Amino acid sequence: MNAVDVQVRAPDIDERFLKDWSGLVGGMPSEVCRPTTTEQVQAIVRRCAAEGRSITVQGGMTGVSGGAVPATDDVVINLERMNRIEDVDAVEGVMQVQAGATLQQVQEAAVGQGWLFAVDLGARGSCHIGGNAATNAGGVRVIRYGTMRDSVLGVEAVLADGTVVSSLTRLVKNSTGMDPRFLFIGTEGTLGIITRLTLRLHPPMGELAAAWVSAKQFDDLPKLLRTLKRRLGPALCAFEFMSDRFVALASQLTGQRAPLDEPVAWHVLIEAAGTKGQSMDDALQEALADALDAGEITGCALATTGAHREAFWRLRESIPEVLTHLKPPATFDIGMPWSEMAGYMNEVDAALRERLPNAQHLFLGHLGDNNLHLISGPLDAQGHHLVDEIAYGALRGRGGTVSAEHGVGRLKKAHLDITRTPGELDVMRRLKRALDPANTFNPGRILD
Repeated sequence: MNAVDVQVRAPDIDERFLKDWSGLVGGMPSEVCRPTTTEQVQAIVRRCAAEGRSITVQGGMTGVSGGAVPATDDVVINLERMNRIEDVDAVEGVMQVQAGATLQQVQEAAVGQGWLFAVDLGARGSCHIGGNAATNAGGVRVIRYGTMRDSVLGVEAVLADGTVVSSLTRLVKNSTGMDPRFLFIGTEGTLGIITRLTLRLHPPMGELAAAWVSAKQFDDLPKLLRTLKRRLGPALCAFEFMSDRFVALASQLTGQRAPLDEPVAWHVLIEAAGTKGQSMDDALQEALADALDAGEITGCALATTGAHREAFWRLRESIPEVLTHLKPPATFDIGMPWSEMAGYMNEVDAALRERLPNAQHLFLGHLGDNNLHLISGPLDAQGHHLVDEIAYGALRGRGGTVSAEHGVGRLKKAHLDITRTPGELDVMRRLKRALDPANTFNPGRILD
């Protein structure tokens, strides 16, 4: 321990600092620093810049793109001790936090002051709010509230030369030139280390109405979503689709029975909420009754209690158990227009089942924001390469993205040209050279 930060040096570094949820194997860093203030981060960065050292920035280690995995001899800056909720303006609905606060801490602090922090995802208890911003996390409420980018009003960040850029604005509207926060949100720590944020809060939602529905073919799901958006408007909070194989495995691993036993290809978890004191139960039930009459769905189960609704989510949020069961797995976080999804999944599923018949291949995602997840496993190195080849190869020409919400990290950069044009990639490289000419921050992520 020194005056600047809590520091651990190799070989006494705990294994938890060496890997994230991606399963990627990195190297042994020379040291792990755990600062508590922006000034301490600044001092570490200045020292590393003077010594020509590379820095790996870490949050809650819940990423699946390998972005937080250090290389040999890196200096790791882990922000877990920068976890303070610094201020909540209960009148205006604005919160200021350190980057190492967990998403759940932020959510609970907002609720304690009568507000809602809208971003939500299954790793809420572990993931850091700074990491959520660095990857522009999405989650299950994007259809209503947008991604992390839409919930961040301002950021403070440390640049590669140790300069602190403080842009902790509380304003929703500010048309005074370039906005520094967008240099750091979604850029995965490659341009600067986010140390503090100001967050936009929302009024609390009313009581959640939830339903679990089934459909025989995927092409019915966009029709159902269109129906719900027209009928429920902004009250629609979640539209989470899952393949039958995912639901069957999730049920097996969690002991939670599927709400509908009928043998169908697709399941959808739907949530809707109005304002406080307003019930959406009747509106959701009526909309789904019409969908049944129209043949858009084959079955429907409505949650009648909070415990019933939580049982629905227990299946959807069983990803950690699924990944452990299929270890080592390959995970994909892609996106594309609705019109492309059915064809894409049919093509990829057929190829995977033919060429990797001994692995399981599961689809799920957030249809309302064009996001599709694929989990395959267990796989050896050759199988992992083959799944990459099939999944990313089929994405070309579909107007999609190789990462809708998890980031590029180390694992997806070879496929970035599917998503970005040569002009876009050139702009990214120019920004990196301008702000981090020595390639100090997170080298090897996003771009080489």
